[in-house]
Amino acid sequence: MVQSVELLLDERGEAEIRRQWAVLAEAGIGSPRGATHRPHITVAVAREIWPRIDHALERTDFAPLPVRLGGVLVFGARRPILVRAVVVTEELLALQRRVAELVAPCPGIPPNVAPDAWTPHVTLARRVPPERLGDAVRAVAADHDFSAVVVGIRRWDGDTRQERLVAGGR
Repeated sequence: MVQSVELLLDERGEAEIRRQWAVLAEAGIGSPRGATHRPHITVAVAREIWPRIDHALERTDFAPLPVRLGGVLVFGARRPILVRAVVVTEELLALQRRVAELVAPCPGIPPNVAPDAWTPHVTLARRVPPERLGDAVRAVAADHDFSAVVVGIRRWDGDTRQERLVAGGR
């Protein structure tokens, strides 16, 4: 499994993504589920994130950050992932870079979360059957861009399926 550092959205942003999850579910497209799964923007991933990194994350200077969620993108081909892009800003890139630098000593960091390779997004559906990809895109593509605020940073432990707030709120 993996562990990650994720940015949490305000209530309005989270509600809009959950609405899109429900639209996809109504269309028969699986979307994230579970009590601990919530809309987020992953900024760092590693096979293991050590406790000393958690302590450093807790000391990270964090302030709420406005973001804009944009168009629908598809990652991958055999097991497509449907996502909503997060519009890149200097402030968002700076926050991701700070977190990535803290997590850098940890093992098993995939190259796609390196500061100059990262694509900020919020996942709408995973492992979409390729033959259903058109349906999935049509279900949410007409939704307009919307603004949200990053209000917190959480640590997600995929091994224990537990979250822990390390900065901010929610």
